[in-house]
Amino acid sequence: MDGRPVLVCTQDEDATADLVIAELNRRRVPVLRFDPGRDFPAPAVLATRTGTDGWGGRLTVGERTADLSAVRALYHRRPNAYPTDGGEQAARFAAQENRRGLGGVLGALPGCLYLSHPQAIARAEYKPAQLDVAARVGLTVPATLITNDPGEAKTFCAEQSAIYKPLHAGAYDVEGEPAGIWAAPVEAGEIDGAVSYSAHLFQAQVPKVADVRAVVVGEQVFSALITAPPGVVDWRAEYQSLAYKPVACPEEIRLALVRFLADFGLSFGAFDFAVTADGAWWFLECNPNGQWAWLEDAAGLPVTSAIADLLENGASHHD
Repeated sequence: MDGRPVLVCTQDEDATADLVIAELNRRRVPVLRFDPGRDFPAPAVLATRTGTDGWGGRLTVGERTADLSAVRALYHRRPNAYPTDGGEQAARFAAQENRRGLGGVLGALPGCLYLSHPQAIARAEYKPAQLDVAARVGLTVPATLITNDPGEAKTFCAEQSAIYKPLHAGAYDVEGEPAGIWAAPVEAGEIDGAVSYSAHLFQAQVPKVADVRAVVVGEQVFSALITAPPGVVDWRAEYQSLAYKPVACPEEIRLALVRFLADFGLSFGAFDFAVTADGAWWFLECNPNGQWAWLEDAAGLPVTSAIADLLENGASHHD
């Protein structure tokens, strides 16, 4: 039996990671789950030294210990940020030391498969880089403008039907309640001086009849066709009204998605496409650490098994 552990870095409440850990447990693959931003420097303890074969030593969390020289894979899901405890100078210094110390070691483990490497995930979160790579690997990309010039924005929105969407899907509160900022249609007459306060992303609106979320694990693609009520631009705003079914990913798009991940050094990506009446898939974005768990049942996509294959073996063997 292979006793090399899989490290899972995520928050306590992560139902997606729970599915993968349960599958690894079923396969008797050792797992050490922890949240670097919450568990370090206590209760986690790190003791590692350089060697001719890379970093060695141990990471202990509670009563569980992992040999860092023998980690087979690291599943970087959604850990908390390293805390600064109120923003005092000493706390800020400690947070940066923890991120570069523990985070640096976790990003340099010898012989470790990363799903995906934290630095690759961070680089791939930039939408301008995504759109550039998507076009270069052969995906169809809507005309896009990024600007803080209201005049440029007005001109772009007057030239075609357009939408606005945020460059980062971060947390946002409305009157104290968490809210999402969804992609939404925008007309030239709605543009005002507020555009000058930050970068804005405007995009030609694709005349779609459905959406696709394509989840890529290694070189495998699991795709679900998502149908929303008429007039819905961003399906994420209408979860209760969606219909799902599995759909085959065209081979040329599958190959392009694999090239996309390779360009960023990723092992995973959750891609969103708009599908037009002629069957064309238009690339919208990639979430390098996106959600997929609800599609397991909704569309019958065996993503958990594929991820467990990759973490266990360094390759996926699901047919």
